[in-house]
Amino acid sequence: MSTDPERERRWALALGVDDDGDERLSENDRRMSAALDALYGDTGDQNAGRKKGRGGLGGSAPKVAKWLGDIREFFPSPVVQIIQRDAFERKGLRRMLLEPELLATVEADVNLVADLVSLRGVMPAATKETARMVIGKVVAQLMERLERRTAEAIRGALDRSRRTRRPRFADIDWPRTIQANLRHYQPKYRTIVPERLTGFMRHQRRLVDLDEVVLCVDQSGSMAASVVYASIFAAVMASLPVVATRLVCFDTAIFDLTDELADPVEVLFGIQLGGGTDINQAIAYCADRIERPAKSHLILISDMYEGGNAAELLERLSRLVAAGVNVIVLLALTDTGRPSYDPSLTAKVAALGIPAFACTPDQFPDLMATALRREDIDAWAADNDIKTIRAYQADGK
Repeated sequence: MSTDPERERRWALALGVDDDGDERLSENDRRMSAALDALYGDTGDQNAGRKKGRGGLGGSAPKVAKWLGDIREFFPSPVVQIIQRDAFERKGLRRMLLEPELLATVEADVNLVADLVSLRGVMPAATKETARMVIGKVVAQLMERLERRTAEAIRGALDRSRRTRRPRFADIDWPRTIQANLRHYQPKYRTIVPERLTGFMRHQRRLVDLDEVVLCVDQSGSMAASVVYASIFAAVMASLPVVATRLVCFDTAIFDLTDELADPVEVLFGIQLGGGTDINQAIAYCADRIERPAKSHLILISDMYEGGNAAELLERLSRLVAAGVNVIVLLALTDTGRPSYDPSLTAKVAALGIPAFACTPDQFPDLMATALRREDIDAWAADNDIKTIRAYQADGK
């Protein structure tokens, strides 16, 4: 049975927090209360228990995006679905999503994409087309930002041993080219005339020779932004003839989206944000599809809050490492690069010799290039001011 303070806390959350605050509630409790007030706090007698006239979603899409993120943080998936359905019907989300001109005024970003994907289940068919339009806009922006750098990094990583003086533009090694042509600097134009190009030679690689990359992505609600970025990178890598890419998303079920990678918007519409987490089951699925361990790279993107069999998960990962699979755990793939994760299970994974850390989308292409070259990931992370879990353990923190 709940203690008296806990009972008082629950009643305070149920009735709503006074404007002056409530010392029984933590800062997170107040944020949770504010999220509920935004939807239920001004509905008249129907929900008379909550304070009236506080917050509200209004027609502000940025406010809605923040609110959706808050409810995903504080409530389990079944409750989130109920709250979203109420908001969709009663608070103007339907109008926001049905009017392209309103959405056009929103600063579309990864978080908005995650919000639209999570709301997909309560959208009518016409609304989904509008959501697809917005998601397509964000995907195009991300592809423009990330595609070329990812392609150059991966191509270079897989074929750096062979050089040519007649490279294609995309294969030019600019640092070496500039160094070789410094004597051709033109002060008047403040530029170098590259009389001699240095670059990487392309060659046809047979399918059997290709490195295989498996992105195994946790699609629980807390990983929303990471899922969006991982899907974009999977689509980029799948377009490259030098690497074979598989995208597997999971919660308590497994969704192999590899066949959809030609259309990253379709990939995002195949994601089911929310639900529980069974990492062990997902790793088992991926392991069954790895045919050449020495040529395979498994990137597990997860906060490591395991709802399945953690002991069995560690055994599977250990077997993959022993077989020669290059396993890396990304605790987050977000613009902040700051993860929230299970420190206990992550420490056990790191003890297997598996690098575990978070990184930003701008760092990911270089990470993949380092992984494909089978270089020291911990050293790469240190060079990029990223602290791995093993580094934290070494520091005793």
